[in-house]
Amino acid sequence: YTIEVYRGRVKSERHLGIYSLYVLFFPQLVAGPIERPYNLMPQFYEKHEVDWGRISSGLRLMLFGFFKKIVIADNIAVIVDRVFNYPTQFQGLFLIFASALFAFQLYADFSGYSDIAIGAAKVLGFNLMKNFNRPFASKSISEFWSRWNISLSSWFRDYLYIPLGGNRVSRTRWLFNIMIAFLISGFWHGAHWTFIVWGALHGFYIILEALIAKLRGRMWNFLQVLITFGLTTFAFIFFRANSLKDAWYIITHLLSGLSWGIFTEQFARSLGVSSFIIFQILIAIMVMEVIQFIDKNGGALDSVSMRSPWIRWTVYNFLILGIIFFGYFGERPFIYFQF
Repeated sequence: YTIEVYRGRVKSERHLGIYSLYVLFFPQLVAGPIERPYNLMPQFYEKHEVDWGRISSGLRLMLFGFFKKIVIADNIAVIVDRVFNYPTQFQGLFLIFASALFAFQLYADFSGYSDIAIGAAKVLGFNLMKNFNRPFASKSISEFWSRWNISLSSWFRDYLYIPLGGNRVSRTRWLFNIMIAFLISGFWHGAHWTFIVWGALHGFYIILEALIAKLRGRMWNFLQVLITFGLTTFAFIFFRANSLKDAWYIITHLLSGLSWGIFTEQFARSLGVSSFIIFQILIAIMVMEVIQFIDKNGGALDSVSMRSPWIRWTVYNFLILGIIFFGYFGERPFIYFQF
């Protein structure tokens, strides 16, 4: 708000109540999405009538957000915490599996919170910006960042990357601007070397991507998606690890003692869960991805809502019953609350 007023893009708000609403708007106060004043503040002057279509759309989005958080993220957390808190007890497939699951945990937790926040605001009559857009379908790291935590990545673009000169400078300075933006993005998440390395890795990915753009353009689409997911998952190891020492152990033991048996009870018990829980998590992730693929242009189960009552209520009841019977109801705050 301060920067936008200074730049003259918005006028300073003279009404203390309206300004306070912008600063304290509860759905996005704690963890976003980070709203711009020119999008949210004018909405406080509008009269909001009861609109059952809007309310039902907001409730559907909240339902999907709770499914992501309670059924997927919190169940995955049991496995991820066990491996990342005691990494030296594991190697090979355990580390690969936990690292891949953490990517989905982080996504389901972050986007789940955003869905709940955006849905709650929608019920009240306010429109917040979309914060996630199927990031694991990205074919490149730059595309990933246009789909992941959109409000934050666009914040760094508008208030750091572009003021540094963006891409309107020499090639060397442009690459420098990219790295600075991602390093500060890592530092923003916490004053810890693991976050700095995570940010630096993504900066390196973007720079490498720019340098081999012509070669990348000839790659098969599905292979691009797999490579992008692998690179982001590798970087997330540093995001989640408790220290650089732990992160180094994990990445140096990913291919040690590989064995296959992901659904065996012994494998599951080593991770502190049952094989049924692992199967349940994988099914829930598939359900999430299928829903997001079908509803890729909506985001609030809008495509489902246009189907026959039998189809849409089957989906709604499936999500509700999934939360009730397969959700994790222990105390587990949203990950993003710590940043």
